[in-house]
Amino acid sequence: MKRIIVSICLTVLCFCAKAQKPVITFETETYDFGEIKEELGVVTCNFNYTNEGKSPLVLHSVQPSCGCTTPEWTRTPIQAGEKGVIKISFNPANRPGAFNKTITVQTNAETAVKTLRITGKVIPKPKTIEDEYPMVMGDLRLSDVHLAFTKLAPDETKITEINIINTSDHDVKPEFINVPNHIKIASIPETLKPNEKGVIQANYNTALKNDWGFVTDNIYVIFDGKRTYTNRLTVSATISEDFSKLTEKELAKAPKAEFNEMSHDFGTIPPTDKVSFDFVITNKGKENLIIRKVKASCGCTAATPEKNILAKGESTKINVTFDPHNKSGRQNKTITVITNDPKQSTVTLRIMGLITTMDSSDFK
Repeated sequence: MKRIIVSICLTVLCFCAKAQKPVITFETETYDFGEIKEELGVVTCNFNYTNEGKSPLVLHSVQPSCGCTTPEWTRTPIQAGEKGVIKISFNPANRPGAFNKTITVQTNAETAVKTLRITGKVIPKPKTIEDEYPMVMGDLRLSDVHLAFTKLAPDETKITEINIINTSDHDVKPEFINVPNHIKIASIPETLKPNEKGVIQANYNTALKNDWGFVTDNIYVIFDGKRTYTNRLTVSATISEDFSKLTEKELAKAPKAEFNEMSHDFGTIPPTDKVSFDFVITNKGKENLIIRKVKASCGCTAATPEKNILAKGESTKINVTFDPHNKSGRQNKTITVITNDPKQSTVTLRIMGLITTMDSSDFK
């Protein structure tokens, strides 16, 4: 009997405690902005609420789901029966199209977490010449200064282009210098009249480049025959073999590169002494392994393989030498090795070390 009485008392106490808690009630938990013009900037709305409980209501946090949404809210406790407001600001800049954002409200109320929502559609602002052609070279504006060819096969020819416009009041004829033989580049049209649009078109020939991996070239644009090295176009490409069409039988016979180590720590390095380490690469496949390229991430590091073609089971050393001259502190360098191993054609090796400080005894 005593247990039943205790149980009833606890139930009554819990009910009373629950009844004493604040209760947050919003007039609406969703606000639709409808269509918003991006150029008009930030828009705001208010979420009004009432504390319908018996004790003060405290908003612990108001957390939006996106940085484009900023909340402001009543920080002081809201007494029973009183009202409060959460003001939400939404910035439509660079966010065209429909949006659906949430705001999580945490309180001391009976229902501790509430989720508010704002929706709408951003109508993008009309693009200006500056938006479409953000880069400037002389009297030309360009959509970009980077001609990116992304991934190319070793025997591929590909064309890409960037958009240009003549914003001056006279004809402009761009010309190009420092053009390597594997790239053909031209302005189309050759001469642009005032306010005329065109393109700079580049044709890339990887067979003439005869290189592997990520490669870049710099080409300079001149006007009226005046040479300047401030107007620079960067041309990049990643030249690699396409192994995706190999059959299972061909993959089983393919070369396989295996390294004795993937990294080496030299420990402490005197500031005047070069240090070296030999990475060993072995062909664990059945066909010849060809080392296409070995490239260090820094001019302070030299990396050279003893052999470039390895038969089945054959190994060779890749000697890596690091020069600490004019460097200090902890150093981390990489060496990229490109082979014809279809499963890992590009491998990154790492060297590291701590360059010690030179003291007066080093000069004696």
